[in-house]
Amino acid sequence: MRDDYRGVTALVTGASKGLGREYALELARRGARVILLARSDADLREVAAQIRERHGGPEAEVIVGDLAVPDGPERILQELRDRGLTVDLLLNNAGAGSVGPFLTRPLEPQLRSVGLNISGLLTLTHAIGAELVARGSGGIINVSSTAAFQPMPYQAGYAATKAFVLSFTEALAEELRGTGVHIMAAHPGAIATGFFDGTSAEIDPRAADSPAPLAAQTLDDYTRRRAVSYPGRKVNRVMTWLARLLPRTVVARIAGGFNRRLRLHEVVDVA
Repeated sequence: MRDDYRGVTALVTGASKGLGREYALELARRGARVILLARSDADLREVAAQIRERHGGPEAEVIVGDLAVPDGPERILQELRDRGLTVDLLLNNAGAGSVGPFLTRPLEPQLRSVGLNISGLLTLTHAIGAELVARGSGGIINVSSTAAFQPMPYQAGYAATKAFVLSFTEALAEELRGTGVHIMAAHPGAIATGFFDGTSAEIDPRAADSPAPLAAQTLDDYTRRRAVSYPGRKVNRVMTWLARLLPRTVVARIAGGFNRRLRLHEVVDVA
């Protein structure tokens, strides 16, 4: 199963750090040619060097771009065309989210999250998905979150964008059933990364998964042609069942109480 990515060219968004970096390294380990996309050229070059040193194989491509700005996705697509790069697997991993009370937190990061998590993902999926269908092969992995399954006070915008990714991916998978193109959503829980960097919020390491095994499990599930992946500890998936069984107002209160215990209602920016 590990060799199933040989001959595959995979575009990984948000590949400079965190889960995206681990997706890129794991794909390279399994023999894929990786296209690394993020805003930081230096960080991407470092990941490309790690791929070269650890795995050899096809040289990683580096594309610097910003999916959150209006013309960013189209610039990235043009760069792919200019380089003659054909994508077999689109891994929409890039994501961001504001934390804290919606009305008292800055608006710009929340709008940027919508641009990145929704608009950027949609644009790449529309263009590359059409190419995949024309060839009758390949696939798309959209990285959502367990946050997609319930409203989350103090992470209101972020959870809403992930709910969009969940619904969109499920619908697209049905539209493309029988085309030869496989669509899968991945729903990790809390991850031990710098997601809350720049704020007073912290991720409890006891409740967070390391990104490397999450990446491996996601790719295993994609290889098995699963419609959905819940990488990480099993309790994360169990919690999504509760959110689907209880009334939405109850779910929102439970989520809000949990986030207040994490003091997310008191979040401020830090230097």
